Amino acid sequence: MSASPILTPIADHDAELAKAEAGVAKLAATRNDRWYPKFHIASNGGWINDPNGLCYYQGRWHVFYQLHPYGTQWGPMHWGHVSSADMVTWRREPIAFAPSLEQEKNGVFSGGAVIGDDGKVKFFYTGHRWANGVDNTGGEWQVQMLAEPDDDTLTHVTKRGMVVDCPRDKVHWHFRDPKVWKTAGKWWMTFGVSSAEQRGQMWLYSSSDMVDWTFETVLFQHPDPDVFMLECPDFFPIRDAEGNEKWVIGYSAMGAKKHGFDSHSTSAAGYQIGSWTPGEAFVPETEFHLWDCGHNFYAPQSFNTAAGDTETPGRDGRQIMYGWMSPFIQPIPMEDDGWCGQLTLPREITLGSRCGDIHTAPVAEVEGLREDTIDFGTIELEQDGERVLLDDAEAVEIEMTIDLDVSTAERAGLRVHATEDGAYTAIGFDEQIGRVVVDRGAMRNGDRGYRAAPLDVDELTGKLELRVFVDRGSVEVYVNHGHQVLSSYSYASEGPRAVKLVAESGSLKVDALKIHHLKSIGLE
Repeated sequence: MSASPILTPIADHDAELAKAEAGVAKLAATRNDRWYPKFHIASNGGWINDPNGLCYYQGRWHVFYQLHPYGTQWGPMHWGHVSSADMVTWRREPIAFAPSLEQEKNGVFSGGAVIGDDGKVKFFYTGHRWANGVDNTGGEWQVQMLAEPDDDTLTHVTKRGMVVDCPRDKVHWHFRDPKVWKTAGKWWMTFGVSSAEQRGQMWLYSSSDMVDWTFETVLFQHPDPDVFMLECPDFFPIRDAEGNEKWVIGYSAMGAKKHGFDSHSTSAAGYQIGSWTPGEAFVPETEFHLWDCGHNFYAPQSFNTAAGDTETPGRDGRQIMYGWMSPFIQPIPMEDDGWCGQLTLPREITLGSRCGDIHTAPVAEVEGLREDTIDFGTIELEQDGERVLLDDAEAVEIEMTIDLDVSTAERAGLRVHATEDGAYTAIGFDEQIGRVVVDRGAMRNGDRGYRAAPLDVDELTGKLELRVFVDRGSVEVYVNHGHQVLSSYSYASEGPRAVKLVAESGSLKVDALKIHHLKSIGLE
């Protein structure tokens, strides 16, 4: 017989949701839209972080996210919710989760959605409370929770309670972010753990009914002893060009030391590819690779579109990922605007022909945002040349092909959010380091610095394909069809925001360049 989840109410959930909605509305009433996204998911007001509960169900796409509805900095976590019929136009749904149980009284933390054997959605998430009942000085007490939607709209849930308690003698505080899937006739759950020795691990549990869970093994331990926690883990199968199944393990490694281009953050989000036998530990076959080389990317979550597709059950779906554009480093000027944080565009994960070669390109549906197209054709710039492509661009997609064999510039590409005060964000190819760069050194607002995405040897000659999305306060740069990606906030100064093509210390040959104006996704 299955054990029953432990349910300990301390507040009326609907009343807490109503208070949270009022909190968001208060912030939204004074929101400044100077950097508020037109085509990225963000809360109407308040702070957001990790994407949660991603799924395709009954003909709609659902994205939930961590939300603090009472301020623009991290605070007691709730779950916000948006949905779409086409992944182009989105609508806001009611806030889905608020703290109302003893096990989550200090926050409804991250988790995912999964379609159960009954064809219905189940939400698994982490309940968070301070161990001393007051603050983090006494550590954290985190457990895994289960909730179920009341109907197929997924707009209101019933919490079932705790299904995995934390063995606190074996854990140093951190014990969160469950990912659930079914393989070999059994349900599996993994989540991030900081062991008693403060080693970053992912633990593996199994279940036959999604309620009674049994510990199996440590699925993965990070080899770096400085890494004390693996946040927001992901785990899914993928097939190579020959049809061989591999497993991808993703995590955000907390505590890693900064190391040049390879690790520019102490909380790097990336993946490894390897093999897995159900019930056993994951066996890595590649090194760790970053999902995204930009300034602001963390806590990605993916889901497979085949789950929840009742029209074609059993089909192989796409593996789609959202990430959080994380504003970790002060100054964070959007904190003053009534909102803070956004998600990336949805990206399809595919496995290339090289070992460890994962691509993450925007899903095909994103092309539905295009309103019109300006085709510039071929462009050539002489030594230190510059050309204004648009005098003002609020929300655009730029497709360009650089001929590396003909171009001689040390650095060449785009300047976006270029304003009359001389501020801009530079995006382009740096020949001296052989990388694609996002450089915010000329910006007047927010954190500066640059990030650089590596290219393989055979990508350093021939054609370089860049696909650049410029929103009001951010850029996403996709290199060679998503072989590398860079996501960064870019807080433009006041006035028109030009887009320029620039060659530095040499010439530039662009074989093709198109700019698409993009429409709003409907969340403004």
